[in-house]
Amino acid sequence: MQSEPETVCNVAISFDRCKITSVTCSCGNKDIFYCAHVVALSLYRIRKPDQVKLHLPISETLFQMNRDQLQKFVQYLITVHHTEVLPTAQKLADEILSQNSEINQVHGAPDPTAGASIDDENCWHLDEEQVQEQVKLFLSQGGYHGSGKQLNLLFAKVREMLKMRDSNGARMLTLITEQFMADPRLLLWRQQGTAMTDKYRQLWDELGALWMCIVLNPHCKLEQKASWLKQLKKWNSVDVCPWEDGNHGNELPNLTNALPQGANANQESMGQCKSLEYQHLPAHKFLEEGESYLTLAVEVALIGLGQQRIMPDGLYAQEKVCRNEEQLISKLQEIELDDTLVKIFRKQAVFLLEAGPYSGLGEVVHRESVPMHTFAKYLFTSLLPHDAELAYKTALRAMRLLVLESTAPSGDISRPHHIASVVPNRYPRWFTLSHIESQQCELASTMLTAAKGDVRRLETVLESIQKNIHSSSHIFKLAQDAFKIATLTDSLPDITLLKVSLELGLQVFI
Repeated sequence: MQSEPETVCNVAISFDRCKITSVTCSCGNKDIFYCAHVVALSLYRIRKPDQVKLHLPISETLFQMNRDQLQKFVQYLITVHHTEVLPTAQKLADEILSQNSEINQVHGAPDPTAGASIDDENCWHLDEEQVQEQVKLFLSQGGYHGSGKQLNLLFAKVREMLKMRDSNGARMLTLITEQFMADPRLLLWRQQGTAMTDKYRQLWDELGALWMCIVLNPHCKLEQKASWLKQLKKWNSVDVCPWEDGNHGNELPNLTNALPQGANANQESMGQCKSLEYQHLPAHKFLEEGESYLTLAVEVALIGLGQQRIMPDGLYAQEKVCRNEEQLISKLQEIELDDTLVKIFRKQAVFLLEAGPYSGLGEVVHRESVPMHTFAKYLFTSLLPHDAELAYKTALRAMRLLVLESTAPSGDISRPHHIASVVPNRYPRWFTLSHIESQQCELASTMLTAAKGDVRRLETVLESIQKNIHSSSHIFKLAQDAFKIATLTDSLPDITLLKVSLELGLQVFI
């Protein structure tokens, strides 16, 4: 094939404190990212700095010239670019010769080659117009031609900027959000009372997650956060702004789209996965000795997972509750627990059991509070080798499923830090109830397996199953699990587990 003719491009790059602050290229290519010619020149400057002649700021060079040299310099400059700069040169000459002109009121003159003051703001060059155009184009394609993938690449770019503490991260996300808010499909869906597609909702979820990263950034100034808060409130007040639970119109549950089972269900395929190594990096500014960024991250994750929260209304939001919980637990499972982290687990488990209305494992919770089965199963398996008593106490507390109870649970509601569970007149629409019940069943099966050979604990787990599990199919499954566990080895079967299996089997028929 005949190759394209070689073209010469004029490229100009401005730097400020090791940042590219502006670029121009005669190729005319427009994109969010730098064109190939700008990248080539940047790499050339990095790899061969000696080949690029370094000049003093032009103001310093002019200072060294006498009057005749200055006049020759200006006239040659005008001659070479007379069609472009002659009108400007004449205008500036007239203003300089006029004593009352504004230009004569300012001391000195600007020098674009001298760089900015050390106190001036500086950030990487970002072509805002191109960001807006690209996002608008991807949204207009409606998920076709890989537009969703392209938008996710933009989100990844924002994450990279935030990681590098680049102030453009917030600027770029603002531009992306504005285009999302201007999407004409939002108004169409609102008028028709129809729900947006799950893929589109996932993009909005990513927007929200990135904004949380920005507003929680401890390195940001208060005035920046105040500005973002004002902007977020402005977007939130727009009629077409999607609700978090996605329940705008007559949304009907798509029950054929079942949630994956188990805490590992969202990983990549009672081969593509990356193997990560987590290490303790010391956090010098924190008070307690021995703390690291890893211990703080794990503790924050446990606090978040244990928070009491009401189940949202919409199907998509309910699925997201389960999905986010399982994704976070999946991340925690990649961490090998050492003695320091086990202390964190013990501390948080005790706190969640004794805490008031903020804890999902407190003594009394709201009837429609999101169940803690998945989280408790993870806590149970993590604590069991180190503190079996605390592990069982946590798992047994989490076995409840109050939304299926006909009466309010007993509890010391006189204590001011407890919330009484009030039974509402309506039956809540929990679209993910079957998934939640299966997680409850898994928690019970895990406790039965661990309690083999311990009569007291097996009886306690049996009582909890009989009290809290309402699905006959799950009770029957637990009866089968108990029988299998009791007869696993070649030795004599576990009589207590066989009795548990028998009682659960009989309960199905009652």
